[in-house]
Amino acid sequence: MISEEENKGLSAASETANNGPGLSQDPMPEQAEAPVGAGSPADEETATIPAPPAPVAPPPQPPSPPAAKGRDKDDDGGEEEDEEEEMLRMSFLEHLEELRSRILKALAGVGIAFLFSIIFANELWKIISEPAVEALTQLGYENTKLAQIKPMEAFTTVWVKLPILTAIFLASPWVLYQVWAFIAPGLYRRERRWAAPFVIFSAGLFILGGLFAYFVAFRFGLTFLLGIGRNINIAPVVSITEYFDLFVNVTLGIGLVFQLPVLIFFLTLLRITTPGFLLRNARYAVLIIVVLAALVTPTPDVVNLMLFSVPMCLLYFVGIFAGYLLELRRARRRFPWKVVWMTSGGLALVAAAAVYLAVTRFGYHLEPHWPFLVR
Repeated sequence: MISEEENKGLSAASETANNGPGLSQDPMPEQAEAPVGAGSPADEETATIPAPPAPVAPPPQPPSPPAAKGRDKDDDGGEEEDEEEEMLRMSFLEHLEELRSRILKALAGVGIAFLFSIIFANELWKIISEPAVEALTQLGYENTKLAQIKPMEAFTTVWVKLPILTAIFLASPWVLYQVWAFIAPGLYRRERRWAAPFVIFSAGLFILGGLFAYFVAFRFGLTFLLGIGRNINIAPVVSITEYFDLFVNVTLGIGLVFQLPVLIFFLTLLRITTPGFLLRNARYAVLIIVVLAALVTPTPDVVNLMLFSVPMCLLYFVGIFAGYLLELRRARRRFPWKVVWMTSGGLALVAAAAVYLAVTRFGYHLEPHWPFLVR
């Protein structure tokens, strides 16, 4: 006889068999429902494994902020990417065309200065021949005039060569500007700001070199050369062509030598050399300067050699100082200009007081040429 509990169990089993296992409620809410008709333990275990999560894409990287315009990549003043983009990219033929254009413009400036100078050719020749007249007078020669050997000599010298020389000095700022304009596209934007100082100082030094040659170097050299045969029965007959050629060589040579500070500064600007390197090798530079002065000097005596070499050495150290100022600017440091100007002003006042005492109490007077203060 079947008990009541057994009857209930048989009824539940019969109901499960009729309805199927997929309709029964899952006692675990976390597990997924088994598919209909699955009865093996392996299928039930596979059905309970959750599906792997889908791969998540990494978040996009934030865009890097643009570099500030005009700011270096490092603190050492390296090249700047934005300034490299501003540099003009030119082909070889474009460079040749630019060079041709700058040469034509420079020649046009010299031509205009030549037309202006030829108007005052006679007055200019009187100024140029004045050192010869003074040297011959000082040496005691009666004939103080220059000689014309060939019929065309006076015309080619006074009306052609002399205006060309004058035009070169007058148009030197324009010519140097054309030089800068040709090389400026290959420089960085911050380096192009040196255009005005380059033109002003280079042209000023060139003209200053010409004045130094006229008032100091050429006069001393000419007096020495003309006085060699004074006591051995030699009377000088100076041709205007030979005189003017010597004048051109000395004047242009010293004018170019006075460009030494600009050359040193430019080499420092392009990072080809440094002020420290030039200062450490100053003894070799002085030797080279003395050799060059011996080649440029019209006379072999020591006095004229010193007149050429000493200013050249001073210009060399001026160039080193200019390069040092550039290095300070790159390092964002300042030079103590206030102390320098105060010291220079004090020295100038002392020199002015000494000149005043020499003129008023010791009988000296000023002259427009070297040594400027004579008794």
